[in-house]
Amino acid sequence: MWQLIVFMIGFGFTCVGGVSIIGYLNFLPVGMNLTDFFLFIYKRPESYLLPLGLLMLIFSMYKNPFQS
Repeated sequence: MWQLIVFMIGFGFTCVGGVSIIGYLNFLPVGMNLTDFFLFIYKRPESYLLPLGLLMLIFSMYKNPFQS
């Protein structure tokens, strides 16, 4: 049961992080180059939710529920 909860929280974190990074891609046509863009998303805390959510998803999928 806990794996489902961790999976759903990880899925939510992944969605929030991915949507924020996609939203920040709108800065590229305004004149920001890729280096500035990566430095910008490096400083944003919601960008860290994407890898954290992916790790939670992977952990919850590959943890065997029948191990004791």
